Amino acid sequence: MSQVTNTEASNHESDSSTMKYGERIIEEGELITFPNPRIGRRYDINITLPEFTCKCPFSGYPDFATLYLTYIPDEKVVELKALKLYINRYRDRYISHEESINQILDDFVAACDPLEVTLKGDFNPRGNVHTVIEVRHRKGEN
Repeated sequence: MSQVTNTEASNHESDSSTMKYGERIIEEGELITFPNPRIGRRYDINITLPEFTCKCPFSGYPDFATLYLTYIPDEKVVELKALKLYINRYRDRYISHEESINQILDDFVAACDPLEVTLKGDFNPRGNVHTVIEVRHRKGEN
């Protein structure tokens, strides 16, 4: 078993050309679904994602939010690990609060085609401003 010295570990950590395995998995992440086990039964699925991050497209400052996703599945249900990885793809993306929440909803609808879905992004206050963005989709409506 070989040992890694502090200098070797430090050099490896600072090598920006080497993508870490977690970064690679996040970059490749996409929304994956599986068949709804109870098609025809209306039930709610509530998911909380408390570690959403993105960057302000104007200042570059990080934005933090808790996302609340509630949906009534039709034929497909989202796989939770895939959802987590997809959400983590936003962490280095320069995108507004409004656009991020709308884009996530669009991608979720494209992947899952739920009967109904609501996505709320509750952004942490920054500069004394607290923003909450809530978007909805109902199958058959635009």
